[in-house]
Amino acid sequence: MNLFQRLAGRFVNRFRGAPRDSGGIRTLNSPSFLESMGIGRRRKTVSEVTYFTCLKMLSETLAKMPIKYYQRTEKGISEAEQTDISRLLTKRPNSLTTPTVFWNAVEMNRNHYGNAYVYMRKKFIRKRYGGELKILDLWVMQSNCVQVVVDDAGIFAGAGRLWYVYTDPICGRQYVFGTDEVMHFKTSFSFDGITGLPVQQILKDTVNGASASQDFMNSMYETGLTAKATLEYTGELNDKVREALRKSFEDFGSGAKNMGRVLPVPLGMKLTPLNIKMTDSQFFELKKYTALQIAAAFGVKPNQINDYSKSSYANSEMQQLSFYVDTELFIIKQYEEEINFKMVPEEDQEKGFYYKFNEKVLFRTDSRTQMEYLRNGVGGSIIKPNEARRKLDMPDAEGGDELLANGSIVPLTMAGAAYQKAEAPEGAIDPGQQEDMPGMEQKEAENAEEGGEQQDEEEELDGS
Repeated sequence: MNLFQRLAGRFVNRFRGAPRDSGGIRTLNSPSFLESMGIGRRRKTVSEVTYFTCLKMLSETLAKMPIKYYQRTEKGISEAEQTDISRLLTKRPNSLTTPTVFWNAVEMNRNHYGNAYVYMRKKFIRKRYGGELKILDLWVMQSNCVQVVVDDAGIFAGAGRLWYVYTDPICGRQYVFGTDEVMHFKTSFSFDGITGLPVQQILKDTVNGASASQDFMNSMYETGLTAKATLEYTGELNDKVREALRKSFEDFGSGAKNMGRVLPVPLGMKLTPLNIKMTDSQFFELKKYTALQIAAAFGVKPNQINDYSKSSYANSEMQQLSFYVDTELFIIKQYEEEINFKMVPEEDQEKGFYYKFNEKVLFRTDSRTQMEYLRNGVGGSIIKPNEARRKLDMPDAEGGDELLANGSIVPLTMAGAAYQKAEAPEGAIDPGQQEDMPGMEQKEAENAEEGGEQQDEEEELDGS
């Protein structure tokens, strides 16, 4: 390979996002690394359907959960007012991507390469007295172009600090970022707590076996699903004639285009097909078992890779809950810790501001169950009517910002109060003591006299 070919190859690799395999830098896509791990460049890991399905499931699950900005106060937790920094996470991380696409790419890098890096571009805003660093936008750094460097000797700014060296895949320029400029998300497969290991490296033999089985299936379809055969003949044939005879039979009998055609056999020869059945070797059973192993390494449930042999409609909700608890809870907690530590200023952290993924979108149910859930929440004085209407994308109603309660429900300390004799308030008159009160007889006589006069007037009116 001459000089111009080498330069052209390097340019193409940079354009495709493959960093140079030089300078002691070895990434997961470096040819030397793949050869040392026994992974050939011919097969691509992402092309394996189970591996791709797991990547798609995990990345889309994280991307579909919106990030909320909350504040913890003495009266409880409420949604905080949006700021310039919170809008980056909830509205637009940068000028090119939406939050859904952004977090989908981050999670895809984390699962495929073991680590995901987000660069926070900052700018120092000068003020009258001092200033502050403001985050302008967020950018996904290609994981195969990032190298984590530990400064043991304290050459940059202190011993033991981490630095991230990013090689631009387009121009080849290198950038060095500190830990306060990069959000680092890693997989659970980590032995040092600094960098994570990808599933494709840990299960390289399993993933390669699944890829090889898919190649075998492809070759079977290319040959028209025809098995191998033996050609019996009497006599001696030289190598040239034998090769020509084999080629002629393959041209007539192999391939999808020759399905159903008559195969001519010369006189004195006998063609005996080899009865090789994939069912005898349990090909599909082994392929299914390999798929379950790959899914288990990712934490993906069998029903999520279209394996419904042990699932039903009744337990689908429980499987979704198990996926959230066993798999997504660790991922969400890691993201929230990294985001809150590096994107929320210390003064805002002391005031109770924080970010949180809304995991409730993973448990959306049918309309009937949702209405029952909202009705019980409003009737149980848990949520307000307008809060329930907002969940249904309906406008607020007048008087709906107050909690409703059932009047028949009383605190435990007042249980049985309705069956007890109420105590008379101060100044009230006891009916049993009215006769003993002074002046009561005179008042009764006056009432009787007024009643008699009223009766005489009524009789006169009747007589007239």
